[in-house]
Amino acid sequence: MTSESRASSPVSLRASDLAERLAAGEPLQLVDVREDEELALARLPHPVLHLPLSRSQAWLESLPTLLDPDRPVVVLCHAGVRSWHFGCWLLQQQGLKQVWNLQGGIEAWSIEVDPSVPRY
Repeated sequence: MTSESRASSPVSLRASDLAERLAAGEPLQLVDVREDEELALARLPHPVLHLPLSRSQAWLESLPTLLDPDRPVVVLCHAGVRSWHFGCWLLQQQGLKQVWNLQGGIEAWSIEVDPSVPRY
C-alpha cells in the first residue's frame, strides 16, 4: 500500500484502542456523524463534536473552525460505515492528515468497552 492510498481513507481504530487512547489523555477530536435521534439513544461518555450528515449544509462552512487540522480526528457513527465515508471525505477533500474511523461504531464501543451504552 502506498502512502498516497493510506492517506485517502481513514485508519480503522478498534473501540478498545480508542478507550485506551482516551484514558491516556490523547488530544483526540471525536466527531459523531449520526442523527440527533441516534445520539439521544446512545453516546460515548466523552465530549464529541456532533455533525449529523443530513444537516451538513448547516455546518459545512464552519468546518475549518470546528476541527483542528493538527489534532487527530476520530469519526464515529452507529456501525462504522457513514463515519468511514466521512473520514474519506475529510482526508480527500478537506486535507486533514490524521483521520481514524471507529471500527464497528458506537455498537462496537457498547460491546467491547462499555455495555452501559445502549445498543440499538
